[in-house]
Amino acid sequence: MISDFATYAYLGDVFVLEERRGRGLGKWLMQCIMEHPQLAGLRRWSLVTRDAHGLYAQYGFRQLKSPARHMEIHNADVYSNSPNAARKSQT
Repeated sequence: MISDFATYAYLGDVFVLEERRGRGLGKWLMQCIMEHPQLAGLRRWSLVTRDAHGLYAQYGFRQLKSPARHMEIHNADVYSNSPNAARKSQT
């Protein structure tokens, strides 16, 4: 979680290893996050997900109410274009 602990929190990632999936760990982690006392009373929470909409909907997440207000910079090739990636491909 990234938060100012006053108005906003961003959920960066919930990840469960494939061999551990199906045991409720993602739900347990989300429950712990949503019940954390330092995150209580925030006005806005956000996240980005490709395929876990159903999980997050169980905790109140919905489609953006005002998508026209949101902006982003998305560099899909950031890792392949970095100097470190170029060095790795040479080795």
